[in-house]
Amino acid sequence: MYEISADVFTQLHIDVARNSTDDFNLFHDSKHWHKIKDNPFQGPITLGFQLESLVEDKISRFRRLANEQDLLVQHGLHFSNYQFAFANAVKAGQLLEVEIKPSQFKSQLAAGLSNRIMVKSDGNLALLGYKKETTEPLYLADADFSGYGDLRQQADRSFLASGYFLKRKFMTTSNAKNFLCGSLRDQSEFFDELQDRVVFPEMFPCALLSSALLEKALKKRHDFEKNPMVYTSHKISIDRRLLAGLKSNDALHILIKPSENSAEHDFGEASATALDYECYGLVDDNAMLFRALISLTPLELIRQSLA
Repeated sequence: MYEISADVFTQLHIDVARNSTDDFNLFHDSKHWHKIKDNPFQGPITLGFQLESLVEDKISRFRRLANEQDLLVQHGLHFSNYQFAFANAVKAGQLLEVEIKPSQFKSQLAAGLSNRIMVKSDGNLALLGYKKETTEPLYLADADFSGYGDLRQQADRSFLASGYFLKRKFMTTSNAKNFLCGSLRDQSEFFDELQDRVVFPEMFPCALLSSALLEKALKKRHDFEKNPMVYTSHKISIDRRLLAGLKSNDALHILIKPSENSAEHDFGEASATALDYECYGLVDDNAMLFRALISLTPLELIRQSLA
């Protein structure tokens, strides 16, 4: 089975997605994008997580049509893993093509179900990678925060003794609904007040990472106009068992720290080169809802590559 679908984001979709996740990055702002020094995109661009949320929807529909949902349960494939490289920005009004390659399934040893995915924008490559369903997380599998105590007692937007930056968010259904709408998705598949159905989509809690990274940079007095950074890749593992148990207003504790190979500098420094961040989303008793490796690079390097 092989599938291609086409969609278009408008500026309204971008605004709804960024408002629902508190993403104040100037790249998405229709009034202030031009303040970014040497911005090559000449207009606001979509959010990376917004684009990935659309991909989440496409792969979910692909799974249902291929009758693959039962495989996830039968083989204990509790983790959704996304790995994407960003090749180009997506702007409002551009035609998006999401291409999903046939599923690859392994039942022996490390069981898994995977699909290669490509997203084009007006015919140009925008996103390339895959989604894999596995029994264990593919990324940062050894991380353990069981000894961190009650994170609710720690101040929001604070640096912990371990070096992690803590950002506290809350899983509100209204924001999740808006994020779904901004991602061209049907909110009724996840939320129905009359039936008391609350099911948060996989990418919504992960999308809150952007605001956490931005607030961390703000704490470091980063100049978003002179020294903009852009995503180059996302590697994300999500525990669907914990996701299924989330309720409205549940606290999500996001912890962020530069990876070991990026520890010599940080997002807040004007001289920063490419950066990798270890990011975690913790819920009750510090259970790990998601873990992610987020890569950023200065816009100047992107601009030079486009020249």
